[in-house]
Amino acid sequence: MSDAPAAPLPTDRFIVGVDLGGTNLVVGALSVDGSRQFGMHSIPTRADLGADGVVERIVQLIERVIAETMAATGYSRTQCLGVGIGSPGPLDRERGMVIFTPNLGWRDFPLRDRVQDGVKLPASLDNDANCATLGEWWLGAARGGRNVVGLTIGTGIGGGLILDGRLYHGASDVAGEIGHSTIDSIGRRCGCGNYGCLEAYASGPAIADRAREALVGGEPSTMPTLVGGDLGRLTAAVVYDAAKQGDRLAIEVVRETARFLGTGVANLLNIFNPDVVVLAGGVTQAGDALFEPMRAEVRRRAFKPAVDACRIVPGILPNAGVIGAVATFAQRQGLM
Repeated sequence: MSDAPAAPLPTDRFIVGVDLGGTNLVVGALSVDGSRQFGMHSIPTRADLGADGVVERIVQLIERVIAETMAATGYSRTQCLGVGIGSPGPLDRERGMVIFTPNLGWRDFPLRDRVQDGVKLPASLDNDANCATLGEWWLGAARGGRNVVGLTIGTGIGGGLILDGRLYHGASDVAGEIGHSTIDSIGRRCGCGNYGCLEAYASGPAIADRAREALVGGEPSTMPTLVGGDLGRLTAAVVYDAAKQGDRLAIEVVRETARFLGTGVANLLNIFNPDVVVLAGGVTQAGDALFEPMRAEVRRRAFKPAVDACRIVPGILPNAGVIGAVATFAQRQGLM
C-alpha cells in the first residue's frame, strides 16, 4: 500500500441516506465528504401499508430530498451517486434482502432492489445499528477512533462494530447483535426467546418494565403521578425525568440499568479492546446519572489496559442513521 495521502473526497457530488425504522422513516442527503447536509426529513413509516406501501413512501421521500438538494446547490441529478439504506435486520447485504424484521412484519423482502428500481439509482443496504455506529464514527462522537463499538438503545438494543476503520459484519451479517449477548444465563426472558439478554434489562421497554414491577410491589415513588396514575404510560423517559427530579426509586432503576450496561460494555472491552464505545438513542437522555455509574462498572469488570485505552461516550448526531447509511454506500463504492 502507498503511504501517499488519500485524495480528498469530492464536495460536488452527493449521496442520499435512508434510515428505516418501525415507527419513523428519515431521509436526507450529504455531500460525499460529509461537509454538507441537505433536505433532512422524517415521516411516519406506516408499516400498516405493507412492504409495497412503505417502499412507495421511501421512494417519494428520496425524490423529494434529491429535488431539494438540487434546488439548494444547483447540482444536477447526475451528481447524485446513489442511495444508502439502513434497515432493521437480520439482512443479506449481498442480495439486498431484509430476511426478517418484526417491527415491519417483512420476510425475505428485496428492499435494496425495490428502492433501486424506484429511483433509478444504485443503492446499498446495511443494518440500521451498523449505520448509526458508522455515522458517529464518521462525523460524530466516535470520530478519530479506529476500533469502535456502537450501541443503539431504544425499543431494543442494536450494535455495530468498526474494526480498523471498517464495519465488521461477520460470516453471515449478524455481527454486532450486542443486545442479545447474555448477561444472566437464568435471567429475564427476551423477545428473541433467549433468557438474560442485555436487551431484556436495559432497552427502553425493559427499563419501564423494571420500574413498573417495583411500583406494583409497593415501592414509593412520584412516577405514578407523572403518568396520571396509568402505569401503562410509564416509559424509560419518564424514569429518567423522575430520576432528575430526585425520585429515589427512579434513581435506583437508572443505577441498576447502568450496572447492566456496564457489564455488557466491559465484556466488549475485553473482547474487542476498542478505543471508543458510543451509546446512542433515548438512553442519552439520562446523562451523567447513567454514564458515570456505567463507566464505574466497566472499570470494575474490564481489564485496566482496555479501560485506559477506551472512551465511553454518548452519541451526538440526531440523524446518525442517515449519515451512516450515506457512509456505508460510500464505503461500498470505494469512496471512503
